[in-house]
Amino acid sequence: MTGFTLVIVSELSEREFLVQMSWLYLDNFHEGLPFTTLCFFSSLDDYFVLQILLYGGFDDLDCLLLMGSQASRGESDLSMEKKQHIAIYTTASLPWMTGTAVNPLFRAAYLVKHAGRKVTLVIPWLSLNDQELVYPDKKTFSSASEHEAYVRHWLEERTGFACGFDIRFYPGKFALDKRSILPVGDITEIIPDEEAVVAVLEEPEHLTWFHHGKRWKTKFRLVVGVVHTNYLEYIRREKNDMQANIVKHVNNWVVSIYCHKVIRLSGATQELPRSVICNVHGVNPKFLEIGKKKKEELENGDPAFTKGAYYIGKMVWNKGYRELLKLLKDHQKDLAGLEVDLYGKGEDSEEVKAAARKLDLAVRVHPGRDHADPLFHDYKVFLNPSTTDVVCTTTAEALAMGKIVVCANHSSNEFFKQFPNCLMYNDDIGFVTATRKALADQPAPLTDEQRHELSWEAATDRFLRVAGLEDPNTLDEATSKAPTRNFASISFNIKRKLEDVSAFVHYAGSGVELLRRVLGAIPGSIHANEEQRRELGLASTSGKQRSKSLGR
Repeated sequence: MTGFTLVIVSELSEREFLVQMSWLYLDNFHEGLPFTTLCFFSSLDDYFVLQILLYGGFDDLDCLLLMGSQASRGESDLSMEKKQHIAIYTTASLPWMTGTAVNPLFRAAYLVKHAGRKVTLVIPWLSLNDQELVYPDKKTFSSASEHEAYVRHWLEERTGFACGFDIRFYPGKFALDKRSILPVGDITEIIPDEEAVVAVLEEPEHLTWFHHGKRWKTKFRLVVGVVHTNYLEYIRREKNDMQANIVKHVNNWVVSIYCHKVIRLSGATQELPRSVICNVHGVNPKFLEIGKKKKEELENGDPAFTKGAYYIGKMVWNKGYRELLKLLKDHQKDLAGLEVDLYGKGEDSEEVKAAARKLDLAVRVHPGRDHADPLFHDYKVFLNPSTTDVVCTTTAEALAMGKIVVCANHSSNEFFKQFPNCLMYNDDIGFVTATRKALADQPAPLTDEQRHELSWEAATDRFLRVAGLEDPNTLDEATSKAPTRNFASISFNIKRKLEDVSAFVHYAGSGVELLRRVLGAIPGSIHANEEQRRELGLASTSGKQRSKSLGR
């Protein structure tokens, strides 16, 4: 029988090592396979192991044996089982009213309140100049603690209960060309090693495009990505198909390197490795309360909805305004008498106003407002032809308030098909028919089951189920299975080798400033600058250690 190459990486003492090797031989190599190559190393550091594989000349490596002492491994497993800590990283923060600022905030709150988990929400901290570019109404914060207080107050005002999770900040910078906040430095360091059990990456591709630091799968026992944005559709509309295809492959690459699992909110997102489709978002409980009041009014025979149709969303063409105004323009005769109110603000506000004025229909454009504002309570019909959203939050909110929604029969709206007040259309004629029907009919009152499906309690249950976190004391078998007799033998097939090599290539490439700039990273974003370090209480770049408590 031919031999094979065996590399051993161990933390054991020489005596412990010899004992464990005897068990290994008896249990796994009783057929007497001769070792062509046998090497022994004394470190379990993943990057060290990777360097061994890449540069050690083991082209014909068949098996890698990882061995650890009973004390170090046993204590680690017991600690994990006592309390499963979940760190949620996201790409935006209030007062920027975008989905990745709002939804992770509610997820953190309900993972604590509804599921009893220990949670830390990690959000970006921007310097004053960037805050002025991003946050509305010239709202700025002089310190992370002031920003944290604002976030907590906003959430508690809407949920009615105190936030039971921690908030920490990572350094970020606003990329004007991408209209996005990008991380600066190694943001895995924000969570101490002893708390690094589960990481939830809200927009995993976004958080890892230019990541240069510890590998997420090394830092955390389980890394779950939640895909919020249909980047490919935006790029196709604003750039071209070639750039969209490049981003598609880059997204596949970084997600496969850094995530154990990926949750796609709908089929409108790109296919990604190890992904499932599930809407793990709910609605602000205030909208469900509004819906309850409207149901009571309908049951009592009172006029619940005295206004017609409206749309609310960030006022940029790609957020549904182009589609809606075109439908209204092309079918003005069919929809004669229709009045529509548009609410929002954004880069294309003036162009949207100009296009609306050219219509014969009464289409009024108003500044943006909170969707829970009493102004919206009496509207009966929500028109939303957008197909760039992954799961439209405002559609869910409108349904929760008891309204009729008219939307496209598109994968982004699949979750809403279960609700009788959701009228979907396939073409222009279908839009006209659905809009007329919605204006003529009364909404069907939501049942308790339907209301629950829209809630954050139900969304939290769905998240825990698809992430493999239903049991608070264990992780998914695939990532947490304990080694037998203090050793584990892991066969390195081609796929695993390629993933490790890919991680190394990404780490090396993301550390080259020139290459980062060519690929679109913000200049000087490999490490946080001195200003951000000072604002977050981080040690100076000349210091040897970084603070473990950020923004607190």
